[in-house]
Amino acid sequence: QVHLVESGGGLVQTGDSLRLSCAGVGRTFRPYSMGWFRQAPEKEREFVAAITWMGGNTYYEESVKGRLTISRDRAKNTLYLQMNNLEPAEAGVYYCATGDAYPVSMLQADYGDWGQGTQVTVSS
Repeated sequence: QVHLVESGGGLVQTGDSLRLSCAGVGRTFRPYSMGWFRQAPEKEREFVAAITWMGGNTYYEESVKGRLTISRDRAKNTLYLQMNNLEPAEAGVYYCATGDAYPVSMLQADYGDWGQGTQVTVSS
């Protein structure tokens, strides 16, 4: 069983940057891919970005391209999301998850293990 722990969220101002981390803990941590999802207040959880674990190929929701960067450190079993020039619309709880589909999927149903989430608040 895989346990995911997110960190790095916080309160920032519009235009600021944050880096989220997601540490994977488990006897065998070798997902096909990993993804970040965001749930804004009173909205459905939505796909943000994903990466293939071995090859490092990245995929983004269209609106975040160029400002958010997903990466991973396989030696540390850790996933990252670098967020630059944050906007209030990007506030919410960010979740990381391990992907069961290859190469990646934007569908939550294709992700198995989820972290507890980390809160990102962006003030205008």
